[in-house]
Amino acid sequence: MPAELVITSLRQAYSHRGVPLHGLIVHTVRGCQYASEAYRADLHLRQAIPSMSRKGNCYDNATMESFWATLKTEAFGTTIPTTRA
Repeated sequence: MPAELVITSLRQAYSHRGVPLHGLIVHTVRGCQYASEAYRADLHLRQAIPSMSRKGNCYDNATMESFWATLKTEAFGTTIPTTRA
């Protein structure tokens, strides 16, 4: 996966979602695109704090994975909508 894709996504999040100008913690998996110099430079430019799972520790993301599973279940039950609307 190219780093340009995740850099573009980060920039869109900042421009469309109104995320904080500094202090945002961005947690990612250990993919090469997230560890790239270009991506990390973009985070630094935005004063965002990079956070990455530890190597070989699948429990780093367990809390968020559990949260999303619970949210989806409580919000939608067994029916997942086909669109955002």
